[in-house]
Amino acid sequence: MLVGMSKSRSFDARSLLARLPISTFKNPPAVVGVVRLAGAIGPSGPVRSGLSLAGLETAIGRAFKLPRLAAVALSINSPGGSPVQSDLIARRIRDLAAEKSVPVIAFCEDVAASGGYWLACAADEIFARDTSIIGSIGVISGNFGFTDLMQRIGVERRIHTAGDKKSMLDPFSKEDPKDVARLKAILKEMHVSFQATVRERRGERLKGSDKTLFSGEFWTGGKAVELGLIDGIGELRQTMRARYGDSVVLKRVDSTGPWWRRRVGVGGLGVSGALGRLDPQEWVAGALAAAEERALWSRFGL
Repeated sequence: MLVGMSKSRSFDARSLLARLPISTFKNPPAVVGVVRLAGAIGPSGPVRSGLSLAGLETAIGRAFKLPRLAAVALSINSPGGSPVQSDLIARRIRDLAAEKSVPVIAFCEDVAASGGYWLACAADEIFARDTSIIGSIGVISGNFGFTDLMQRIGVERRIHTAGDKKSMLDPFSKEDPKDVARLKAILKEMHVSFQATVRERRGERLKGSDKTLFSGEFWTGGKAVELGLIDGIGELRQTMRARYGDSVVLKRVDSTGPWWRRRVGVGGLGVSGALGRLDPQEWVAGALAAAEERALWSRFGL
């Protein structure tokens, strides 16, 4: 009877072992780190949000440290913004990609234009949907002028500087043609840098003329493929499964902060508390930033 029990137990053990996912342990699925880059690019504050290296550095770093990492995917939905932050974020991604010898693949959603396309160029390959908006390889500067309004309501602008260019392009003063010329020269320098980045990253894949590609124009995903701005039409999950197998693990990586900051909001004060401490000038700056961000999206019908 003991012999029978021993055989039964042995049989049960073999049956149990047969059910274990041994092959999964021997051949674990590939991991793809997913970093979401959504929104306008620029510094954030109590009344505005933005993509910046300071806000994204933790998430980007964590994405490249995942175990069994096969690739890092960038999920991009941005109308652009700060060229400086665009460059800083893209350079950080490229530095880690080279350091870890990991491919980076970008997937554009509604729009990857201007600085958003600059971010996409940090990838080795770029995919989008047929209806995605791609391109706008140019540099723009927008501002508001309130001189007539101030005159109507009887407000006098008083400003004192040390340095005759310190108040250049002050929105409460009339434009000086020399200041405008100086600004355009700076924008041209930024545009040259943007073009150099696109040429470096896309290389011989670019098919259009410089006049077309770098005019600031934007196109749908299908046309962007023809121009060599992107490599194909594709969606993140489907493309990664086709490349790394149906069992691929897509690991979303976000920036994290102290638990109390996530619970109560900005700076530990809560959003309403943070807003209540803003002075009128910060309120104006925040309102202008929100209007500028809305204008960025509106350019692309969004």
